[in-house]
Amino acid sequence: MSILYISEATMSAILSKKTIIRLVIIWLVVLIFSLFGHTFNQELSPTSGTVLFVLLLSTIIYSSFGVVKEADELAHKLGEPYGTLILTLSIVSIEVILISAVMLGPGESAEIAKDSIFSVMMIIMNLVVGICLLFGGLKYGEQEYNAQGTMTYLSMIIMLSGISMLLPNFIQGAGNGIFSNVQAIGISSLIIILYTFFLAYQMKGYRHLYLQPWQGQMEIRYKDRNLRTNEEESNGGNVDKKEIIIRSMLLITIILPIVLLSHHMASVVDYGIKTTNLPPLLGGILIAIIVFTPESMTAVKAALNNEFQRAINLCHGAFVSTVGLTIPSVLIIGLITGKTVALGLTATETILFVITLLLSLMSFLGKRTSPILGVMHIVLFVLFILLVFNP
Repeated sequence: MSILYISEATMSAILSKKTIIRLVIIWLVVLIFSLFGHTFNQELSPTSGTVLFVLLLSTIIYSSFGVVKEADELAHKLGEPYGTLILTLSIVSIEVILISAVMLGPGESAEIAKDSIFSVMMIIMNLVVGICLLFGGLKYGEQEYNAQGTMTYLSMIIMLSGISMLLPNFIQGAGNGIFSNVQAIGISSLIIILYTFFLAYQMKGYRHLYLQPWQGQMEIRYKDRNLRTNEEESNGGNVDKKEIIIRSMLLITIILPIVLLSHHMASVVDYGIKTTNLPPLLGGILIAIIVFTPESMTAVKAALNNEFQRAINLCHGAFVSTVGLTIPSVLIIGLITGKTVALGLTATETILFVITLLLSLMSFLGKRTSPILGVMHIVLFVLFILLVFNP
């Protein structure tokens, strides 16, 4: 019994009034759709579709903020980079769930994964990074970050997104941006292996590269001397494993409703795009906005708190995890279900992709930020939105 025991004060802190209200609301919506969801999907009209879309969108975003809150609590308990990694993986898992739901739906959605991943790139690496650079710079002038760790992120982004989204248009195989079955298996395996090695690299011997420069230098100094500061010892002693387990279970409880509602969301979005004749890319943009709005707000908050390396960890780490987890998932789903998965970028998307990578490399070649580079990233995002509606 002592193993399971946790103090009433700790339990009250974990299950706060807001958390309980959040759980009740989102699970009530899940119950409604579990009982009547089939009827809803059969009787879609412009009015009912709009009502269902607003209800589902609000619930999923509300759940996403809950995921971020609980993941952020775990982040503070476990420290960097583990905390940011938990937050990123939690958010990206939601994206994988939503994309998978759309793929497995009744409509034809061969490009939904590509659209979502490309939209994430434009939103995270241009809009959010641009806001962080601009407003962080306006508040603090120049902000420090760890250039070596940031370059590792960008190298991973070039590798993972290049072989999964640029390569399909230029190799012999099924063509038209589609991998053959053998290529899909090989690419999925290589991405999983590379992403696994990167996580091991990030969490083990090179953890200091993903901390603020002064924190990384302190960690190296203490590691070389085989010392631990009093603060580290006290933090280590305060990590309550039972609280970590309970918070992790709560995190799963908040993510699960998103899983259960994702199929209904996919059906409503597909109906809305077809009915209103909107660009198909909007489906991917919507998924990216739903998934990454809470994490984007966390990244901007970190920049405004002069924790720019944490903002980089959240933004660049989110996109690395997006490609590292989503591409293998959708390719495997495609192989199992026989669904077509088209990952190749269009000519316009390819140009925006290359400009984004080049601008990102130039933005983080030094060791300090520059606000004008933030303006450039934001302008590139505005151009992306303009081209969505006026291709």
